[in-house]
Amino acid sequence: MPPSTEEPDTSPGMLPRLLAGIERELPRAVELRHRLHARPELAHAEFETAATVSAEMPVACEPVAETGLIARVGSTNGAAVAVRAELDGLPISERTDSPFRATGATMHACGHDVHMAALVALARAAHALGEMLPAPLLAVFQPSEEAYPSGAEQLLHPLAAIAPAAMVAAHAHPELPWGAVALDPGTVNASCDAVEITVEGQPSHGAYPHRGRDPILALAHVVVALHAQIGRRIDPTHPATLTVGVLEGGSAENVIPARAHARAALRAHRPEDRLALQHMVEEVVAGIASAHGCRGAVALTPGEPALENDPVIVARARELLSDAGLFPAPEWRSSGSDDFAFFGALGAPLAMGFVGLAGADGFVPRPLHHPELLIPDDAVGAVARAQAVLYLAAAASPPRREPG
Repeated sequence: MPPSTEEPDTSPGMLPRLLAGIERELPRAVELRHRLHARPELAHAEFETAATVSAEMPVACEPVAETGLIARVGSTNGAAVAVRAELDGLPISERTDSPFRATGATMHACGHDVHMAALVALARAAHALGEMLPAPLLAVFQPSEEAYPSGAEQLLHPLAAIAPAAMVAAHAHPELPWGAVALDPGTVNASCDAVEITVEGQPSHGAYPHRGRDPILALAHVVVALHAQIGRRIDPTHPATLTVGVLEGGSAENVIPARAHARAALRAHRPEDRLALQHMVEEVVAGIASAHGCRGAVALTPGEPALENDPVIVARARELLSDAGLFPAPEWRSSGSDDFAFFGALGAPLAMGFVGLAGADGFVPRPLHHPELLIPDDAVGAVARAQAVLYLAAAASPPRREPG
């Protein structure tokens, strides 16, 4: 269908037109989702994924950050509203019985295949409306949401040149009810920083521990102390958490090794708490290692900031949900993190909605990043409708703010 050349439509009638277009595109989008799910690629290597998406888009895509794509739909004039989807899979071996199950050690276990297919459906529906759109739609297919370096950070420079009026996204989530979308103002996701801890001691035979300095014992005390100290460093009414996910050290049960390692993640909703957690880790590691006659070191990899949803976009989007066959979820915030928050540095308002899956027909409840998570095909339509709602809410004269 050729794009329309009518005047832009900012009336409530635009949403039904956009939804009707999405409905027409869903069979093609679901088939695309199957292909994407069957052939996932890891962060910074999403070459086939990007080519598959590009071939389905109604307009030419501009390559960015090696594997990323940006495509402008609608007018070539005016500030666009950017809608983001993620390209990368996870290093997980899928354990579902799906006919489009991925083979090998990579899997779309976080819904990115659904998000991409939904955004293609939205872009095709928007393209059919052409100049009628209230604002150009900028489809952003971002690489490397699941790994460092962040794909969102890598897209900041090319997006700054475009200067989108706002950026929005929708993310499927198994803990929310089917048909619901969590859309709340303010902080909805935590910052996340990666920490590597090294404790160096003095190796010795296990029968003569007094002749060495045990880094494993010291590191064990570090892990316990870090968890205890969160409750003494951070206001208990503020969301903050620490996870030690990796412990490594030694090669034999009767040898005290020279060093031991741990890797952890720090999460917080408030910038001051984020800083306090970073200082806490450094102090605890140095102090406890020293008490055990060892040396402690901390290497911090700063990650994404906390995600702040714009209250104006959220309020407008919540008003449109029922017209899209969706409803607002009860207030919902989490200590999850998403590098979508990096886009706040552009100075444009952000908003992310979380689309519920619990109770969907045929859905077996599994958490994100689980090898048995299989999001139903119906979620492609639900996510596309949520993306459309967020796009239109942001297109209604979104407020500007200074870059953070």
